[in-house]
Amino acid sequence: MSKKVLVLGEAREGALRNVSFEAIAAAKQVSGGGEVVGVLIGDSVQDLAQELSQYGADRVITVEHPHLKTYTSDGFGQAFMAVVEQENPEGMVFAHTANGKDLAPKIASKLQSGLVSDVTAIEGEGDDAEFIRPIYSGKAFEKVRVKDGIAFLTIRPNNIPPLEKGEGGGDVSSLSVDITNLRTIIQDVVRKSTDGVDLSEAKVIVAGGRGVKSAEGFEPLKELADLLGGAIGASRGACDADYVDYSLQIGQTGKVVTPDLYIAAGISGAIQHLAGMSNSKVIVAINKDPEANIFKVADYGIVGDLFEVVPMLTEEFRKMM
Repeated sequence: MSKKVLVLGEAREGALRNVSFEAIAAAKQVSGGGEVVGVLIGDSVQDLAQELSQYGADRVITVEHPHLKTYTSDGFGQAFMAVVEQENPEGMVFAHTANGKDLAPKIASKLQSGLVSDVTAIEGEGDDAEFIRPIYSGKAFEKVRVKDGIAFLTIRPNNIPPLEKGEGGGDVSSLSVDITNLRTIIQDVVRKSTDGVDLSEAKVIVAGGRGVKSAEGFEPLKELADLLGGAIGASRGACDADYVDYSLQIGQTGKVVTPDLYIAAGISGAIQHLAGMSNSKVIVAINKDPEANIFKVADYGIVGDLFEVVPMLTEEFRKMM
């Protein structure tokens, strides 16, 4: 049976995040040929609606309010619940991002619905869809099928490929919602994350650990990442040592990433770090210790001094550009 599926799009600094388009592709499978309705929430999101339509949304609903300028659980929860009450969907797809991980359980609780979180792949479609998600810190995977109620899931960024961009032209409508009784109002946001490619959506990540030895030691890694159009990441050890900011931490207590290429330099491979990157498509490990745990998950391993190997890699990649 076909389903109507709502997709919550996410915007950052006036542009839609790529995971929004991935969520629409996932919703197409969940709908089984039914209607996919994009939802955009913010204080000024009307101009972004057509782009969701170009990536496969059949309709787009916008909810705009001054109190929705910055994400809060209360404000976005009220806005999204108003859309749910109007549309009465059979399925919903959120991104498994900081916002999605916060909001999805709140909505599921209000609807007394189940929630399949951190989905990395979908097999089948409609009622036969099976959702694949990692468990036990990525050591195993489970398949989940929703037999009753709303098919509600969050998808991990950079795992489900978006549909090809088309002409769009789907209907765009707005819904007026009175956002009231907010327990939290954000007056200002101070960003500590670095400029450049979003770590959670990067196709290439160059990550450093304690073996980088200092903040200055990250400069060769940044040069390589910039050359490849990628992002810089770090282990918790490097963050604890104050080499880089915690916003770059990858692992069980940091960000979970799945880039096409993950280069780990000076990272031993503690299980907590592996939980955040072991599903990367290609892993290259650089470490002086041939017994380092990181080599157990690496597709390619280089035993050597990262301060010699990384500049050599950068030079070779530069010749190929």
